Amino acid sequence: MGESGCGKTTLGKSLLNLLPGITSGRVLLDGVNLGTLNGEALRRKRADMQIIFQDPFAAMNPRMLVGDIIAEGLDALRNGLDAETRKRRIAELLALVDLPEDSALRYPHEFSGGQRQRICIARALAVDPKLVVCDEPTSALDVSVQAQIIKLLKTLQQRQGLSYLFISHDLAVVAELADDIAVMYQGKIVELGSAAQVIKRPQQEYTQKLLAAVPVLARTNTQSSRS
Repeated sequence: MGESGCGKTTLGKSLLNLLPGITSGRVLLDGVNLGTLNGEALRRKRADMQIIFQDPFAAMNPRMLVGDIIAEGLDALRNGLDAETRKRRIAELLALVDLPEDSALRYPHEFSGGQRQRICIARALAVDPKLVVCDEPTSALDVSVQAQIIKLLKTLQQRQGLSYLFISHDLAVVAELADDIAVMYQGKIVELGSAAQVIKRPQQEYTQKLLAAVPVLARTNTQSSRS
């Protein structure tokens, strides 16, 4: 987490080899150094790591049917599926994100912002990834819808056994989801620890300022320090 422009999204995309931003160090997934992969080896590994973008409408081709959007990963990485299996998998994914089966035959503009993000989540899960990078997936949504999407992500994590790299500038959202928190400032990680440690006992001045800017968390920390 960190303020806008600190490098969170760049880091997330670089980890997935979507940007050539890694100049040193290693990125390991299941013991495999992703930086050494290319061509077919990298393509096969992409099934293990997917991304959900911040703006769901911009992340979808408005001329494609929702069913085809969800199946983009299947078509690219599981292209041996027959038509019936593909259709059944799309229906399963729509049910997984609480959307009706007939959504597959509609276009993105026919859905609300929260529903579009559910479609993007379904697309990310289509190839059964192990890691999903969530790039501020709730920041473009109304507060009430944010809560629904967070609840869905938590449910899917438990049900599917997913790991999330959740990128956000909203500490309240991070506190709801995170096991561990890395705080970024001007392109560098300045604090790293368990969620409880970073939120209740922040060590860096920058983290302390972030916490102080969130009334609920600030009040919780004050009460915790007094008890």
